[in-house]
Amino acid sequence: MILINLLPHREAARKRRKEIFQISLGAAALLGGIIAGIIFLWFQAAISSQQDNNQILESEIKNLETQIKDIVGLEAEIAALRARQQAVEDLQSDRNLPVHLLTEIVNQLPDGVFISKIAQQDQQVTLTGTAQSNERVAEFFRNLDVNTPWFAKPDLVEIVAGTVALTPKDQKRVSNFVIKVKLVRASEAEKTIAKELAVSSSGAYAPLPNASAAVGGK
Repeated sequence: MILINLLPHREAARKRRKEIFQISLGAAALLGGIIAGIIFLWFQAAISSQQDNNQILESEIKNLETQIKDIVGLEAEIAALRARQQAVEDLQSDRNLPVHLLTEIVNQLPDGVFISKIAQQDQQVTLTGTAQSNERVAEFFRNLDVNTPWFAKPDLVEIVAGTVALTPKDQKRVSNFVIKVKLVRASEAEKTIAKELAVSSSGAYAPLPNASAAVGGK
């Protein structure tokens, strides 16, 4: 007996292939969605971790900025304290400056030179006086420049000829002068004196500087 299949087997096979393709396509889409979801979650976790790290860094940066401000404030306070300490030390060491001023002027004053006025503003001293000649003024200027550690940077402001009446009939020519000189602080002068003592005790020779100005004589 011969059996004949009258069912549309080609259509059934095509239908099965289509169903298999659709199932495969759905499985691929599902797998792709799962992989995409996993990648998305991984990126989200990485972004969240980086954001947490950024927040930690920002917090540390703020802490460092606060510490830097504190350090700057401390440095300013230390500088102010040092300035006040230096001011106190200068005041203590400068208590005897008027004594040194008068003593050194007397010590460096040559014969024939007379000081009529002494004016001081801060460390600047103005000496007004009269000398028998220009040479006496030049000698006094050199003494202030090289012979004492208590004066520095002498400046001859003016020197003019004048006369002094010794008697009603006897007029003597003199030189009236004004010299400005810087009065050295006691701490600096003491350092210079100590250095000179050390040099002299060691037997070394320290050349004296040249006078910073010359006064011509008549």
